[in-house]
Amino acid sequence: MTTTPKTATPEGQKYDGFTEEERDAMKERAKELKTKARRGAKADTESEVLAKIAEMSESDRVIAERLHTVIKASAPALTPKLWYGMPAYYRDGKMICFFQSAAKFKARYATLGFSDEANLDEGAMWPASYAITEMTADVEARIGALLMQALS
Repeated sequence: MTTTPKTATPEGQKYDGFTEEERDAMKERAKELKTKARRGAKADTESEVLAKIAEMSESDRVIAERLHTVIKASAPALTPKLWYGMPAYYRDGKMICFFQSAAKFKARYATLGFSDEANLDEGAMWPASYAITEMTADVEARIGALLMQALS
């Protein structure tokens, strides 16, 4: 009989399986699905995304607010919705990209991730997630270009 090995957390605590942050994300996703079922698919989901962004730490919130603005300007056809408690942007019901705050999984930096629905394919290997430490004009332009490619 095999058993799942225990893995040490940064604090030295032991756990089997998912971290507390991963369990929290799954709970948020279950809540999102229940909310969607109650209100129907036509509800205003942008206000939920903006409320989640407002809850973020200052450094993550500044990036998420600018990212939301860039996405709305560069890809107005995308619909903002929550995905595992993170701001995500959908086209025709399929998630294209999402923002993961640094605090979400106690990471060193926030990330902009793209799903396999994003048309970013370049050869045999390409990035699907980008670290963001600061929103500069250059970063905003790069994100706009990635969105244009993702939606082409």
